[in-house]
Amino acid sequence: MSQTVINPSISPKWVQGIKRTLLTIFLLFIAVLSLFPILLVLLGSFKTNQELTGGATILPKVWQFSNYAQAWQTANFSGFTLNSVFVSVTATTGMLLVSSMSAYAVDRVNFRGKKAYSILMASTLFISIGAVVLRPQFDLMVKLGLNHTLWGVIIILISAHAATYFILVGFFKSIPRDLDEAAMIDGCNFYTVYWRIILPLLRPGLAVAGLGAFQSSWNEYILPFVFTMNNPNLQTLPVGLANLRYGIGAAAEVQLMMAGACLSILPLLVVYIFANKSFMQVTLGAVKG
Repeated sequence: MSQTVINPSISPKWVQGIKRTLLTIFLLFIAVLSLFPILLVLLGSFKTNQELTGGATILPKVWQFSNYAQAWQTANFSGFTLNSVFVSVTATTGMLLVSSMSAYAVDRVNFRGKKAYSILMASTLFISIGAVVLRPQFDLMVKLGLNHTLWGVIIILISAHAATYFILVGFFKSIPRDLDEAAMIDGCNFYTVYWRIILPLLRPGLAVAGLGAFQSSWNEYILPFVFTMNNPNLQTLPVGLANLRYGIGAAAEVQLMMAGACLSILPLLVVYIFANKSFMQVTLGAVKG
């Protein structure tokens, strides 16, 4: 007499359906929580200031498209956007270059102080001392003569590359060392392997790390504010947005801040669209045999 053996690890179809439904509901709930504040800001950017402060309705009674034009002119968006693009692109490029070189050396070379270096990088990532370091950073830039330029901000942002470094270290571990050995047999040296072999394979990691670095540089407020107090023409977009808070007669202009915030999100969306193409690339199959 044969007995049917039931595998307890296999759930009935209706149980799997319930799990899938609950997971879908949970993900939709998280999506609503994440997108609802952005939706409120977007709708608020088309309201009048009086309607915003009243808070009676979610949708605007009359769509004020002029808020965007007024915010663009009042905050000098064209100039501030160029400053933000310059700071963000330069700082991101510097972060990726410094982080990829340091991650390559740490992953591929055994040297004295390697563990201490990793601990030091981790300490800068997990121990935040915030505004305490602003004064020594500013004094250092004064000594270098960079306190009245955006290069001082860029250098400080590049120095805070610990998060980018650890992201790239994880990607380096997925690149086979056989590629290094094969390239060196063909006549490449340590630096040529990094530039011609490793960097092209590291493109997905550079895209992920670069997006985070660009976002942090783009949203940076305190450093550009401190370094551009004596030169408003060098202010970045977050600093310019803060200036929209008060208009004529010191009246709060919340609708202009929301319109400016929506405008400032657009470059980040463009960068994400281009960087997203590299997210799914993998290095499997790079080594044959």
